[in-house]
Amino acid sequence: MIRINLLPQKRRAQQSEGGQLWAVIIVLIVALEAVVFFFYHGSKKEELVVERRKNAEVEAQIDQSKNSIKNHADVKSQLEHLRAREDAISKLQSARTGPTAVLLELARIVTPGRGPTVDPDRLNQLRRENPLAVYNPTWDARRLWLTKYVESQRLVKLEGLARDGEDVSELARRMSLSSYFGDVKLLPASKMHSADTGMDMVHFQLEAKAKY
Repeated sequence: MIRINLLPQKRRAQQSEGGQLWAVIIVLIVALEAVVFFFYHGSKKEELVVERRKNAEVEAQIDQSKNSIKNHADVKSQLEHLRAREDAISKLQSARTGPTAVLLELARIVTPGRGPTVDPDRLNQLRRENPLAVYNPTWDARRLWLTKYVESQRLVKLEGLARDGEDVSELARRMSLSSYFGDVKLLPASKMHSADTGMDMVHFQLEAKAKY
């Protein structure tokens, strides 16, 4: 009777199958790692492209900013020059029209039947609150003569002759109400005899600020 021992062969077959299984598992792991690495590398490559594009945009903005401020000093100089010219023109226009308007207003004030340039609402309010603060429309301006007019830095100085002190007060009142004068001040006056008229007169002086 012949006996055949198959156990070692069976064990060797199982070991061979186990080795093949591990080989397959290792191959699958390596393949999975390769796939993961491929996708990871692809995502990082896309991020790199995005970052490079952002950097390029930032560099373009920096270059644009540099170009825009390249001539900043020249532009600033030109702007200052233009502003200086505008200021000079404004001062010339003010000097040309301002004093003329003030003189015309003074002429209206001392013209018979005329009066100062004043806001009607303000005049009506003053008439209600203090009638003595309103100018006298019936005043005869021929009772007063202006002999001197000087203006410097918008400070107006007047000198003249009047029949009496009330005439001087009326002039000061009208100038105070006028939109062209402010800070009207009567300076000390003196009485004198006029050889031209043969009458006693009041020599007065007055200061005011011109508004223009």
